[in-house]
Amino acid sequence: MQTGKVYRFAVGAAVATALLLMWVIGAVGLIGVEGDPFDRIYAGVLGVGVVGAAIARLRPAGMARAMFATAGAQALVIMIALIVGKQHVAVSSVPEIVLSNGFFVALWCGSALLFRRVAAK
Repeated sequence: MQTGKVYRFAVGAAVATALLLMWVIGAVGLIGVEGDPFDRIYAGVLGVGVVGAAIARLRPAGMARAMFATAGAQALVIMIALIVGKQHVAVSSVPEIVLSNGFFVALWCGSALLFRRVAAK
């Protein structure tokens, strides 16, 4: 695949992941019940991605680091949720918290790997 196409696909993956995350939070909430204030923590995850992209100036190597950092921020949400006891809410179990957030971690990492692939060329 051409470098330009891979870069565009990586950007598309990052944007789609962000939009999907916002949609899920807005529709049903990712942790706890719909409208749970804890879901505001995801603004920090998206903030890491936006600030990282700005610092990287959208260059592939920097974008790879920004997306890995965003994945790390998403993983940190898992730890924070479990520390504060969100698994004790009737609608949020440990597997649900880990798997739903882990899905987004995987998507952020996928985008990062695509950016890394472009940076390597």
